[in-house]
Amino acid sequence: MEAAQPADRVPADPTPPDGRPPLPPAADGAPTGSAPDGDAGTPAGGETEPALVAGGDGETEPALVAGDGSPGRAATARPGRPERPRSERSPKDMALSLLVLLVPIALLLAFYRGFLGGEQPTTVDAAPAYEQARAANVFPVAEPSGLGDGWRTVSASFRTVDDGATLRVGYLTPEGRGAQLVQSTVPPQRLIPAELTAQGQPQGPADLGGANWQRYTGRGNEQALVLLEPDRTVIVVGDARDNELRELAGALR
Repeated sequence: MEAAQPADRVPADPTPPDGRPPLPPAADGAPTGSAPDGDAGTPAGGETEPALVAGGDGETEPALVAGDGSPGRAATARPGRPERPRSERSPKDMALSLLVLLVPIALLLAFYRGFLGGEQPTTVDAAPAYEQARAANVFPVAEPSGLGDGWRTVSASFRTVDDGATLRVGYLTPEGRGAQLVQSTVPPQRLIPAELTAQGQPQGPADLGGANWQRYTGRGNEQALVLLEPDRTVIVVGDARDNELRELAGALR
């Protein structure tokens, strides 16, 4: 019978019994990877350490392995199987979401137009502006008479400036176009370019009840009728049709 060896004696053959590669002896005689306290191979603090795990194709890939040999929770997922993003939505889902948003908007718009009179022009009473112009007594004031029910007054004002006074009344024609009546004592050489822009040019006479009206071009698609008198200038201008402008100018009394 052999004598018992001391407990701190290192065996001559450090080969593990399971066939794994031998561990080189450390300086103090203990195998590398051993710890004085706890299980062998466990780093201090109980943290996980990387290990090589064989994949399905025989290649190795890194993974986290706990100190006791069990796989860690943060193991690396195998490549080649990208997960579908949770935020990805099908076109059908997007169309339904858009429909849910558009239905209330359409209902509110229909209520605004049908019950609240949306998109209907706000009409005003032009009588106070005409009264102010007559009270100022700076020029003879003419007012349309006999216009049909389709004509609506949308603006009216009377202003005095250093070089004259101006009465301005805006109308909406039965066809939904704009027309403006301007009566002023401002000199024509200043009034006409201000109302019709510098490109406003006379285009010939317009026969309206014997008065000496002149046709003018206006800004954009507008046209104008201009009446030059010694004590005032009258302008009927807008994007209304020629027959509507003539009706407004011919109704002045």
